[in-house]
This record gives sequence, C-alpha cells and structure tokens, in this order.
Amino acid sequence: MKTMTCKQLGGACEKTFSADSFEEIAEQSRQHGMQMFQQADQAHLKAMNDMREQMKDGKAMQAWMDQKKKEFDSLPDSI
Repeated sequence: MKTMTCKQLGGACEKTFSADSFEEIAEQSRQHGMQMFQQADQAHLKAMNDMREQMKDGKAMQAWMDQKKKEFDSLPDSI
C-alpha cells in the first residue's frame, strides 16, 4: 500500500490517500475533489480549474497522469 497527498495529486490540501494501485488512489482523490466542490472550497476549486486547463490538451494531461503514476510507483510501501 502506498500513500499520496491531495497536493501530490494536483489538489490543494495535505489529506492523504492510501491504496495498492494508482487507479485506486486516483479514485479516492476524485471523490475527495467532488466533496470539496460540493463544499465550494476555494483552494480546491482553484486546483480544479488548473486541472481543467491541463485537460484541454490531451497529450499534456496524459503526460501529467503518466508522471503521477510513475511517482506513485516509486513510493515505498506504507506499513
């Protein structure tokens, strides 16, 4: 199991997510983002807008996702 923070995943806070796969951690981050959107958390809304800008360029977004997956894969397993 590996752990990443919201900030490491492009978010705005230090909330941690732990999972055995990058896909699981990405889903936890997505759920957290939805909660923060519903709460109209300004810091997270800004981070979401920044991500939306990246998504306009599919190649850039894929490169970002690939980099985050590599970062996840390089992390040591949590105890």
